[in-house]
Amino acid sequence: MPDMKEIRAVPALPARPAGAHKGDFGRVAVLGGSVGMSGAPMLAARAALRSGAGLVELAVPWSVWIPAAAAIPCALVKPLTESPGGAADATAEEIEGLLGPATAACAGPGMGTSEAAGRTLALALARLAIPAVLDADALNLLAASKTKLRPDSVLTPHPGEMARLAGIPRDEVQARRRDVATSFAREHGVVLVLKGPGTLVTDGDRLFVNETGTQALARGGTGDVLAGMLAALLARKMTPFDAAVLAVHAHGLAGEAAARRLGAMGMTADDVVEELPGVWKGLA
Repeated sequence: MPDMKEIRAVPALPARPAGAHKGDFGRVAVLGGSVGMSGAPMLAARAALRSGAGLVELAVPWSVWIPAAAAIPCALVKPLTESPGGAADATAEEIEGLLGPATAACAGPGMGTSEAAGRTLALALARLAIPAVLDADALNLLAASKTKLRPDSVLTPHPGEMARLAGIPRDEVQARRRDVATSFAREHGVVLVLKGPGTLVTDGDRLFVNETGTQALARGGTGDVLAGMLAALLARKMTPFDAAVLAVHAHGLAGEAAARRLGAMGMTADDVVEELPGVWKGLA
């Protein structure tokens, strides 16, 4: 394996200049959700809002639209054409309307892996002209395709998703985390965030090993929070690698804060979102 530059410094949080307006802080498009998995994209959208994005637009299937709009009054919420099974089956016009004004995107949380979801993701990837976080079901759909990704894409797999992406057993991913992550990032020209204790961030040439976090983050929804945080930093025009490093560091700090306040047993991903303002304030 080529020499790897190990990064230890965490990038600074972008400043918020006096006199700025919401357009100066980027617009995040969140694409996801399906009947039965409506919470995941809502968590991502809430995390993006709590991470400084000027505007967040959440695009979900029609059946999820009203609950999402009621739950997140600070976001724009866009209904998408859906399949009979309740997954997004968006039209090209709907995807263009979502991505056109955005400065960063997050795709995958709660999307499902149906054929309709696959068509929706393919439309989005074909029209992407902005940095994007690909998480959760977007990764599972990618594992079954040969889609070429933009170099400003950030993939955020957990070990099981990484195994599917790389076509190797999960145990091998865990045994060779650094090699698997850096090789995949280099081969595909993306930034890869391999989640877990000591989350790795790599672009194939550089490697950051995160030292924040707690086992209390090992619960459903926390990955969706990280995806939304990361998309907000991309919308602020941070580079994909720096945005990923800062996001995983801050995400770990928020998890630690929630565990201190509530205990590891009872905290939820929602509690991690609620800790984000304090974390960002401490990092400013």
